[in-house]
Amino acid sequence: MRQKNHLIWGVGLVLLWLVGCGGGISKQIRSQVTYSGSFKALQKAPQEQIGTTVIFGGKIIAIEPKDDRTELLVLQLPLDASDRPEDNGQSDGRFILSSRQFVDPALYPKGSLITAVGQLEASEERLIGQMPYRYPVIAPLEIKKWPPRTDSGPRFHIGIGVGKTF
Repeated sequence: MRQKNHLIWGVGLVLLWLVGCGGGISKQIRSQVTYSGSFKALQKAPQEQIGTTVIFGGKIIAIEPKDDRTELLVLQLPLDASDRPEDNGQSDGRFILSSRQFVDPALYPKGSLITAVGQLEASEERLIGQMPYRYPVIAPLEIKKWPPRTDSGPRFHIGIGVGKTF
């Protein structure tokens, strides 16, 4: 009986580990990435990388369906080991995902964290306010929308007196 319980716990832990590791960009699409430089380097000379397959992530700033495509304007964020964007206040710029398929703004609302693998098609100059800005334009092969993180860490605070916490 004891051995059976250990086996059940072991199988359960393996399943939890597999579920926790899954859910990112598929291995098949991830294996197609050919660009290994930084986003900052790509932005300095995007014309040299046209046609390469890249992986970048970030936060959706805006999404605009058009007649023949949907454009997602994305604030680039660094990716963690599982390719999830880290919303830590650091960014090297912005990029445009230009999908030939309809991407519903209700499913990918402003503020959503995404990771995308796609082919660098072009760079396009647009304005941010009144400042000209050069955007890398990426045709996505796969887009992963990440669920919001749940803060499951311990909540710790010290209280002294009534209504005072530190």
